[in-house]
Order: sequence, then structure tokens, then C-alpha cells
Amino acid sequence: MSHTYRVTVTREDGWWMVRVPELDAITQARRISEAHLMAQELIALHTDQNVDDVAVDVTIEIGGKRVDSDVHDAVEQRQAADDAVRAATEAYRSIARDLTRKGVPLRDVGDMLDVSYQRAHQLAGK
Repeated sequence: MSHTYRVTVTREDGWWMVRVPELDAITQARRISEAHLMAQELIALHTDQNVDDVAVDVTIEIGGKRVDSDVHDAVEQRQAADDAVRAATEAYRSIARDLTRKGVPLRDVGDMLDVSYQRAHQLAGK
């Protein structure tokens, strides 16, 4: 089983400082998207490992506060909201199609679903 290195990333003077306390090593990245790879490369250099074999656990701190878990939670909440919107849209689509098959006019379908006639038309697939 491979070892996972703990990495702390902070913002200093326009750079992301990438620290590996276990190795007492530090490097920098211009963009946060580069931090993970920079950490892997730094560790690989110090331990004579292949970069692809280096496992890291990155913590991002801004102003002394961890923000990576907050960001992760927000991303998960956004994903859940997107999933809920997709499910609601599919429910609307199913209802609109069912109602129009039963002869309900699109304007009435729109009124029932609280959408415009044009949106009811889209949902019903006509």
C-alpha cells in the first residue's frame, strides 16, 4: 500500500505555496489547479518515486482557515440542486406529455404547471 503525503496549500504574494511538512519541502504554483501536480512532483523529487505513484491529500488554507472542505460541500450542494432540477424537469415533461395525450390543451398544461405556453409546448415535445 502506498503512502499518502499530507500537503498544505496557502496563498502568499500572488502564489500558491505548496508545503509537504513530512519532507520539510515547499514549492509554488501559479494556479490552484497546478498545486496537486506540483506537490506530486516535489515529493517524487525528494523520494525518488515516479510522479504517478505519489499519493497526496491536499488541504487548502486561506487566512488560516481550511476552505477545501467548504468548497467541496458547496460543489456537492450545487450538484444536488442540479440533480433536483433535472428530476423536476423530467417530472414536468412526463406530466405535460401525459396531459396532452389526454387532450388537455397546451395553454392549460402551461397554466397547471405554471409555465408559459411555449415551455409547455417544449415539455410536451410537440
